Amino acid sequence: MDRFSESAAAVQPAEIIALLRWYQDAGVDEAIGDDPGALGRPRVAAVPSAPVQMAPPQPVQPEPRPSPRPQAAAVLPGSDAATGDARRIAAGCSTLEELAAALAAFDGCGLKATATQMVFADGNPDADIMIVGEAPGAEEDRLGKPFVGQSGKLLDRMLAAIGLDRSTVYISNIVNWRPPGNRQPNAAEIAISLPFIERHIALMQPKILLCAGGTSAAALLATREGITRIHGRWFERAFPDLPAPVPTMPIYHPAFILRQPGMKRDVWRDLLVLKHRMIELGCAFKSDA
Repeated sequence: MDRFSESAAAVQPAEIIALLRWYQDAGVDEAIGDDPGALGRPRVAAVPSAPVQMAPPQPVQPEPRPSPRPQAAAVLPGSDAATGDARRIAAGCSTLEELAAALAAFDGCGLKATATQMVFADGNPDADIMIVGEAPGAEEDRLGKPFVGQSGKLLDRMLAAIGLDRSTVYISNIVNWRPPGNRQPNAAEIAISLPFIERHIALMQPKILLCAGGTSAAALLATREGITRIHGRWFERAFPDLPAPVPTMPIYHPAFILRQPGMKRDVWRDLLVLKHRMIELGCAFKSDA
């Protein structure tokens, strides 16, 4: 008996018909093996073969790209290159108008990108007294003038106490753009601004220079002593293109006095020291003083 007959004899016809119908209902329409009797025998699980070891993929070497053309290095705000540009630009200005225009066009200070406008100066450029603050605040940034907020109003009262006003003083800042959130300018921002304010002072040629606040005093006098130790003291500060050093005195910033009203007695003493030196040097007071 052949293999097909043996398989058929082992399986009843009714079972074969039922099995074929089940395959038909399942969608089976052709035989995969060459043994018809396999339809009636239980399937034997295949023995898994050993896994085939695949060679690790070789990294694809990228095609060499042509070297880019060399470009000039960008001058980043606050960088040493930007500070060098500031010195060169400031030194080339021979008038206050030229300095203001050069400063407005200068992009080396990152604060310019966040401020509303540059705050250059206020007051009388022919005055004997120059006051240098720290940086513009929100009101100064909005109006484009230094010391016009609450601290500016207090400064006006301080000046009036010794016979001065904005017609007899000239006011600027170390930094000419408002730092975000009215924070203190950092060391890089001061370094990039210092050549401009030094040239500003040299062009203005004041008889007396006042540093309003510790940041201004530290920048212009290169001192690490705090404002509470050096306020009311005289220093001699030399500037390029000026024939003699300028008498320079640090004073409390008006904003500090607003926060510490108990310092008003020290402020009054400093103002009297300033008035006495003004008389010695023949500085001008306001006409009705």
